[in-house]
Amino acid sequence: MQILKGFGYLIEGAKLLMQPQLRVFVFLPLLVNVIMFTIGLGLLMSYVSGWMDGFVVWLPSWLSGITWFLWTLFFGLFAMAVFWGFNLLANFIAAPFNGLLAEKVEQHLTGLSVKPTTVGDLMATIPRAIGREISKLSYYLPRVVMLLIISFIPGLNVVVPWLWLLFGAWMMAIQYVDYSMANNGVKFRHMKQALAQERLLHLGFGGGVSLLLMVPLVNFFVMPIAVAGATALYVSEHAGLDKIHH
Repeated sequence: MQILKGFGYLIEGAKLLMQPQLRVFVFLPLLVNVIMFTIGLGLLMSYVSGWMDGFVVWLPSWLSGITWFLWTLFFGLFAMAVFWGFNLLANFIAAPFNGLLAEKVEQHLTGLSVKPTTVGDLMATIPRAIGREISKLSYYLPRVVMLLIISFIPGLNVVVPWLWLLFGAWMMAIQYVDYSMANNGVKFRHMKQALAQERLLHLGFGGGVSLLLMVPLVNFFVMPIAVAGATALYVSEHAGLDKIHH
């Protein structure tokens, strides 16, 4: 049930973006997402067949009878990895705008007035936002490299798609919940600890993000929906965490 509850925060995020006072803060994250996913889709359509055929060659001979199934499975997971990778890049570029959107959603959820933002306010968030994204990349990249190495080891590479699914869901949870955590001064290591205490809840949320990334047209809107949904998750599940670690 925790997994379904986590997914439910994405639905709540979509509803929140319908609020008139929040719509104005959605445009820039949405624009960045549309551009990056258009590039990702072009890359996928241009190279995926050759890449997947090359990957299947590495499979052990005793799996040759189900090559068609594995090709389909790997194609789906490869597509998810491409969209997931471009989503991370889009989030790096849009980090200041996503942090701003998370701030405004939190103001709305906690009953505060959603105040207009000046260019100066936005510029002030950029160093913190970029620094936080670097912390995420420092966490992600060694684990990505490890999975890539495993994917070239015959026998072990069979389990890699399932590891990517779990790791992708976990990374999406970290990616989006962290905006509200950072806004409230929660350190990156404390954020990871908090998410680990309710791992199924956050895997449900992150898995929902990964799933929506695979849906044509819907994936263009995933970024702002996930930011709003993760903020709702933070307010409901982690409010006061900043006071515990200060």
